Amino acid sequence: MGLDLTLFMADWQQLSAIPVEHRIKALDDTTWPPELDDEYQCRYGLTGGWLWPPDPGSAWCAEYDFSTTTGAYSPHARVGDAWADIRLLVDASVREAMDTFLDGLIWDADPADDPALTGSEGFFPPATDRGRPRVLLVCPPQATPGKAYAWERVEPRLEELRGPFAAECEGWAGRPDSFEDFTALLREWGDVAMETARRGWGLVGLP
Repeated sequence: MGLDLTLFMADWQQLSAIPVEHRIKALDDTTWPPELDDEYQCRYGLTGGWLWPPDPGSAWCAEYDFSTTTGAYSPHARVGDAWADIRLLVDASVREAMDTFLDGLIWDADPADDPALTGSEGFFPPATDRGRPRVLLVCPPQATPGKAYAWERVEPRLEELRGPFAAECEGWAGRPDSFEDFTALLREWGDVAMETARRGWGLVGLP
């Protein structure tokens, strides 16, 4: 079985009030309360791609439903790998903005410098604790405005990536099937960044 990605946006103030060792479970339990049946879970609270808890008092976090994936992590990794392939072929201003946008989400400028590997500097349990799931990505509230601003710079220029994508990625295994697939998932991440920054919240990706 492959790795999945479940992405949450969360109010960091509310999340920080929960003991560190319970924060990951709190995200899951708040968005998908175990007492609700599957049919009800499939129907409630999906607004603009966000799945909200049925209890308004628990609306301090929401899960994003990526319409272009089946919940697997691999499509996100393929987009990150495609960007790594083409980034040196695009205009420097686009490259700088896309680097800022994707770094720490689905692409790492320096994979060794990954806060998720250490629990985001103590905000989550460290990955060395085998009894707890590791965090795939963490984007704290202070970083989301920068992501949103970078996306605003990149989005109008996505078409400039078509040629580099065709040259380096099209038809290759481990890359998005088409340029349209590549940009569709980027646009979903753009929506995520804009909404999270608007709220002043952060992002957490769990397997």
